[in-house]
Amino acid sequence: MELLEKWREIAYSETANKGDLQRLWSAYFQKEKDIYADLLKNPDEEVKGTVKELAEKYNVDIMTMTGFLDGINESLKEANPIEEMEEDTQVSLAFEKELLYKNMVAAGADWLYELPEWEAIFDEETRKTLYREQKSSTTIVKPDKVYPNDPCPCGSGKKYKKCCGKKG
Repeated sequence: MELLEKWREIAYSETANKGDLQRLWSAYFQKEKDIYADLLKNPDEEVKGTVKELAEKYNVDIMTMTGFLDGINESLKEANPIEEMEEDTQVSLAFEKELLYKNMVAAGADWLYELPEWEAIFDEETRKTLYREQKSSTTIVKPDKVYPNDPCPCGSGKKYKKCCGKKG
């Protein structure tokens, strides 16, 4: 069984005790935060190695590193082969800074996008802009309903029913 499949079986178990799952995620989030804090200290440095080497480097178990790799994969410059990943698979943690920040916002992971290490990467205004861009990109905006006697949105000056709203 591939690592990712094992990780998902443990982390998203339908049969596990709720308390055990809460403890697993609580511990995972703390380790994840520590890894990100370390990565963000040198955001332009490519950290790479096998899954096992990275787990040892960050002092976490293989499953925690697998979960981390699953979480960061969409923010990387080049995605890792996480679906078929094993302990000896070479992986890279080279990430796109803006994309990583936005993905942390999208995940609602304030403990990650509020890490003090971001302050050395983006000034406060840039962080606010990235935050707003991410939030607005997932907001559904419905166009205003146009009623028959409203001015036509095409700008002709006619009523909608006499212009673009004509049936036929």
